[in-house]
Amino acid sequence: MTAASGGAQTARPTRLPRSARRKQLLAAAQQIFVAQGYHAAAMDDIAERAGVSKPVLYQHFPGKLELYLALLDTHCDAIIAKVRDAMLATADNKERVKGAVRAYFDFMDHESEAFRLVFESDLRNDPQVRQRVERVEQGCIAAVTDTIISDTNLAGDAARLLAAGLVGAAGQSAQYWLANGRRTPKAEAEALVAALIWRGIASFPLQGGASGGTPAEIG
Repeated sequence: MTAASGGAQTARPTRLPRSARRKQLLAAAQQIFVAQGYHAAAMDDIAERAGVSKPVLYQHFPGKLELYLALLDTHCDAIIAKVRDAMLATADNKERVKGAVRAYFDFMDHESEAFRLVFESDLRNDPQVRQRVERVEQGCIAAVTDTIISDTNLAGDAARLLAAGLVGAAGQSAQYWLANGRRTPKAEAEALVAALIWRGIASFPLQGGASGGTPAEIG
């Protein structure tokens, strides 16, 4: 039915599939949380940024904490998947190291808002938030550990320790690079960190003819 003559037709909010609406709400929430911090952010602000009413927002997320945790889960899953994909993308271990380092630098570079949300949260002391931040580290370590165990004679605990060193070096270097204004070109920074890690990890003997070179070949 058209609006009466001379009157304005009232626009109805666009109806989106539930998954699309959820994605829209998470994007709006990320902008508000990054700009204001968790404690200062209000559900009113998030609803306004998303262009929806508060009841619509509450249909998807019962409260601010649930919304924040859902956002964290999205980004935690993403960085773990990036590292795991780097391990599975090739059988060349040197390329795997490069891929893992690139995963962290890409996350810091292209998703700096997500990085700040996960790693610089003003809610880090909340047990549920802390658990998710720790899950990122443990998930990435697990992805690298699986590869190290399959390629070397190292036992599980030793492989996990080595994986923790690789993940720590890649993650801390990428965080430092971002915090200091990306002064080193990204490709150069990735190559420097990958070379540092590879020099160490390549000294461990391979088994079963795995690819990636020997210490003599990289020396």
